[in-house]
Amino acid sequence: MTVHVMRVERRDEFVYEIPQEGPMRVPGRVYAHPGLFMQAGHEEALQQVANVATLPGILRASIAMPDIHWGYGFPIGGVAAMDAADGVVSPGGVGFDINCGVRLVRTGLGVDEAKPRLDALMHQLMRGVPQGTGPHGALELRESELKRLCEEGAAFLVRRGCATGDDLAHTEEGGSMSGADVSAVSGKALARGRGQVGSLGSGNHFLELQVVDRVLDQRAAAAFGVGAGQVAVMIHSGSRGLGHQVCTDYVGRMAGAAARAGIDLPDRQLACAPLDSAEAREYLAAMACACNFAFANRQMIMHQVRGAFEQVFRRSWERLGVELVYDVAHNIAKREVHPVDGEERAVLVHRKGATRAFGPGDPDVPAGYREVGQPVIIPGDMGRESWLLAGTETARRETWGSTCHGAGRLLSRHAARKVRSGAEVRRELEGAGIVVKCASTGSLAEEAPFAYKDVADIVGVVDAVGLARKVARLRPLGVLKG
Repeated sequence: MTVHVMRVERRDEFVYEIPQEGPMRVPGRVYAHPGLFMQAGHEEALQQVANVATLPGILRASIAMPDIHWGYGFPIGGVAAMDAADGVVSPGGVGFDINCGVRLVRTGLGVDEAKPRLDALMHQLMRGVPQGTGPHGALELRESELKRLCEEGAAFLVRRGCATGDDLAHTEEGGSMSGADVSAVSGKALARGRGQVGSLGSGNHFLELQVVDRVLDQRAAAAFGVGAGQVAVMIHSGSRGLGHQVCTDYVGRMAGAAARAGIDLPDRQLACAPLDSAEAREYLAAMACACNFAFANRQMIMHQVRGAFEQVFRRSWERLGVELVYDVAHNIAKREVHPVDGEERAVLVHRKGATRAFGPGDPDVPAGYREVGQPVIIPGDMGRESWLLAGTETARRETWGSTCHGAGRLLSRHAARKVRSGAEVRRELEGAGIVVKCASTGSLAEEAPFAYKDVADIVGVVDAVGLARKVARLRPLGVLKG
């Protein structure tokens, strides 16, 4: 079966539609303004939107956010909900870095107090938070302990004094995905992850010191505990080698499952399995373990961040107010209940490079935020800005409670290296007053600001459409890269 994108129709100012044709079961829908739409990586990414629309059980539309770019099977920035009764799960709809996600940490420090110690703080963060490839994490675990962590998530760290109940309450899923069963995780995946808890990794993962430089929604900002001039920390990392191996293991198994179920795929990267199959059940159990690993990984990084602040400012992290605003997952498939044709229905929502964005009053939003909606954290590139938004009821109705996840790549890593060297990128960032720490200067070129779309454009679209609303803008002070 082959799908060819023949035409795209502009539905309104910010919505483009790929009409349902041939084997497509639903239309494709892309949220973007004209400039972003032309940056979509265009033909390849749009083809992937159409391909996803052929999967059994897909509901409403194959959706792409304004940060869309080409990915494995699904586009990055893709959202698809499958009927829980007759749908499928596809590892390509989650991605290799399972539960790659981001957390925002507020502090009680103002930017004027922090700036004189900024370099010392970045140095301490680099010492405390391992970066780059390899097995070096901040937490040593026996194999039996790693297995418990995979099934318990961030809750595993409470007993070790590395997490609090408040931290769990402000993490998506409470920091622990249900259905995790470590028996579904291969020995190779466990071996790859064992030494990596509490590490950034490489690629686009980062730890960034930021300042809240603009507040647009005072009520929501107050609920989230953020204000203008406040220093914050943003952490972006995922499930490291463990999650990558889980995806690798199950992509192979899913190809056979799809063939046995008689599913004709337009792209073998969309390998999938019916939700009532053994392959689907085992993948979801293993994926939940990788999600829990990632929640614990970011929690452990935050524990190290707290220690760095204590070292530099000579006060406890509690007195310094180093507290979690929220932690959200980007690459995940979750069983949720959403309105479909006027009734509540169980669905499996694939979010690949997309963020959950539940609105005010939703019971899945932490109690302290329920009046304003779930915090939505959108990192930009390391030279410009990031955003804190709030989820909306519109997102629940239109996009399965989902919105964008970041700026989205404009250039491949290979292409970015041809434009400028890592040393040049460092000089430009430091010239703008941003302290840069990294394991390898060469890798900076791959993650240069010019390699990404402008996150202000991305956020502007989702705010205009109503998939999330702007709360506060944050600017970088210091960047730690993998």
